[in-house]
Order: sequence, then C-alpha cells, then structure tokens
Amino acid sequence: MGIMNWQQLLSAKRWGYESRKQEDHQDARSEFQRDYDRLIFSSPFRRLQNKTQVFPLPGSVFVHNRLTHSLEVASVGRSLGRIFYNEMRKANPDIDGQLPYLQEVGNIISAACLSHDLGNPAFGHSGEAAISNYFTAGMGAVFEKQVTEEEWADLTHFEGNANALRILTHPFAGKDEHGFALTYSTLAAIVKYPCAAADGHNKRVHHRKKYGFFQSERAVFDKIAVELGLVKDLDTPTGYKRHPLVYLVEAADDICYNIIDLEDAHRLGILPYEQVEGLLLPVCRDEQLKERLQKLADFDSRVSLLRAKAINTLIGECATAFTRNQDVFLEGAFGRSLMEAVDTDLVDAMRTIEQVSIERIYNAQSVVQIEVAGYKVMNGLLEEFIPAYLKQHKTPYDGKLLALMPKQFHTQRDDTYAKIRSVLDFVSGMTDLYAVELYRKIKGISFPSLD
Repeated sequence: MGIMNWQQLLSAKRWGYESRKQEDHQDARSEFQRDYDRLIFSSPFRRLQNKTQVFPLPGSVFVHNRLTHSLEVASVGRSLGRIFYNEMRKANPDIDGQLPYLQEVGNIISAACLSHDLGNPAFGHSGEAAISNYFTAGMGAVFEKQVTEEEWADLTHFEGNANALRILTHPFAGKDEHGFALTYSTLAAIVKYPCAAADGHNKRVHHRKKYGFFQSERAVFDKIAVELGLVKDLDTPTGYKRHPLVYLVEAADDICYNIIDLEDAHRLGILPYEQVEGLLLPVCRDEQLKERLQKLADFDSRVSLLRAKAINTLIGECATAFTRNQDVFLEGAFGRSLMEAVDTDLVDAMRTIEQVSIERIYNAQSVVQIEVAGYKVMNGLLEEFIPAYLKQHKTPYDGKLLALMPKQFHTQRDDTYAKIRSVLDFVSGMTDLYAVELYRKIKGISFPSLD
C-alpha cells in the first residue's frame, strides 16, 4: 500500500486548465483563495440561502439555512487548517520552503467547506430520500432496465456529496466547459466518500458509508486521485482512501451542526435554556464560564457564549488530533471521524448532544412537517419532468413543461442515464421556495401572476 505525501496532495493545478502556468502563491490572492471567491459569487452557492438546513425557512424567528451553515463551516474549517499549519511550522521552521502550499491549507479547507452542501437538494435529507424513492418505489422504477447496474445504483441512492462534485466539474450547456475550474486539492477535499455508489453504503467502513461520485464523474475523480497520489482502496474496484484534508472539512461540519442546531432549537422554544446549558458546558471546558453566564440576563446571549466557547474548544482539540495522527491519515488508515479522536470526555458529551438532537430536534413537529411536504413536492416534480424528457414522441404538454427547464440542464446525449441525470440536475438545484412554487403551478394548485 502506498503512502500519500503533502507535496503531491497540495496542488494548485486547476481542473480543465492543467497546462496553464500556476500563479505564484505569494500573490495577493492565491489559487486557493480564488477557489473560495469563485464559490462565494456563484449562483449555486447563493441558492443555498433558500434551502433548508434543519428547521423550516425562517418566519419571525431566524434560524440557519444551508448558506449560513456553509459560511460558518468555512470559518471553522479555516481555523482548523491554520492551527494545523502553525503546528507543522512550529515543529519544522523550514516547512514553507519544503511545502510552499502548506500555508494555504486553511484556504483549501474553507473553500471545500463552502461547497460541501452545494449538491444538496431542497428540503435537506428529505429531498435526497424523495429522489431515491422515485426510482426504488415510484414511477421511476420502470427505467431500471434502460441503464447499467452501476448507473442504477446512482439513481436509487441520490447523494448530495456526489452531486457537489458534479456541479463543480460538469460541462453544463452554455456554461464554462470546465465547470468551476477549481484546484485539484479543493475538489478532493470535498469528497467525503471517495467511491462509486456500488461500493458505498458500507456502515462499517467510515469512508464508504455513502459514496462520493456518480458514474458520470467517475473518470473525473480518477484523474484527480491519480494527480494527487490518493491511495487506492484495494477492497473496492472504484474506491480510494480519503484526501487527509477531508477529515478537517468533515470535522468543521460536525462541529457546526451539532452545536448550532442546539442554538436554533433554543430560539424556537424546542429546548429550554437549562437543557442547552447542561449539554454545552461539558464541551466548553471553562471553569469560570458559569459565573460569566450568570451575569448575562438574556438567555440568547448566554447560548451564544456557550456556542462560541464550545466551538473554540472543539476546533483546538480536532486540530491537535489531526496533527497527532498525521502519519495515519497519510497512510489512509484512519478509520473514523476526527471528532471521535478527541478526548473521551468530549466524545461522550458530543454523543449526548447527538442523542438529544435526534430525539428532540430532528423529530420536532415543524421539522417532520417540512420533510413530509418536501418529499411530496420533489417526487411530484420528478413524476412530471423525467417521463416528459425521456419520451421520443412528446406531446404538446411535454414540450411546454420542458420549456420550463433551463437550457443549461439539457443534454446532447441520447442515453437514458444522461437524460435522467440532466433532470436531476435541474430539480436538485431548486431552492425550497422555487420547488414549492413550481410544483403548485404545474399541478394547477396555484396560477402565475398576471401582473
């Protein structure tokens, strides 16, 4: 088995522009900062503001959506990367000369964090489940014989992580043929489960619990993996071991959603302050914090302080664990999440938070209601658009329906898989609000304004 090395893993080579001269990393903006900026100003990223994180999109009380969550994850990810770099430089003062891109680790991670939810459909995990169910138990089951076994595995297990890689690299009609043209390192840092669908869904193997690329992007990831020297997973035909920075991206996500879901639940009155304090104090590791909290009369301010302290503690512990286990990551032999490698007391505290979140937050009535509604909306859209797009002899209704599908999502290919994938690109990219609005209009529940 090979061993990965930072010299090869940290590459400023840009997808689709491999032959272009790389900019000097001492410029005002490095290649990796350019990745971040491209994502910030992109349409798919802006659409995250109207995609559900956990709770329904805000009314009178603001809660997190996919966009605010992604920004916070990127902030935490940058800190994790910066601490790791500082530790490496402390151990080896000459590291900048040997690994000039190591100082960019924070920027690579923050860019990957920014795009980690880019492929998630409307209505969160309910949207993913609705797309999968359309093919396993809905009208889409009839297409099984028209695609390969590997392609069917994609369709019956829609995965937002794989969809993010597609959004970033696929040549959509009328768009740049190289997608977002991000650096190889940023693209690799996004892929949490570097294997195809047929080799994923193994709950006993952490990097194969899900999958990270569709069949349409298998060659894309193979090229990235070879360029960066990722270790092959010899237990699968399509799999690789993770790029080490994936663990820091994953940790940033874990830190944010575990802690911030508690904050949102408190704002919505789902969890009382006393319970939130009891859950977060053990994570904060600050003996004077209780006294500081008592000086704040506003409960929201108290929760904000607890959240900040908890996140700060977890950032430091995860960065230390990553540095301590660096050789294991480079061997591709680390078989769990980074959050599980911190001190036992923190692991126990986070597991308690996760248990309470499942029982009280993710099963809250408002959360379940949006999941059920979203399930119906996504399934209803697929029932309309996929058959219409696949028909050889389209009815006038089919033609009018497909006129609602932007040209960028149409494909020149004639095979069933490519056509289905194109419709999924369209539907999965919708915001919650747009999906509901379009569903209501094409089902005749509401009518367009005549103004």
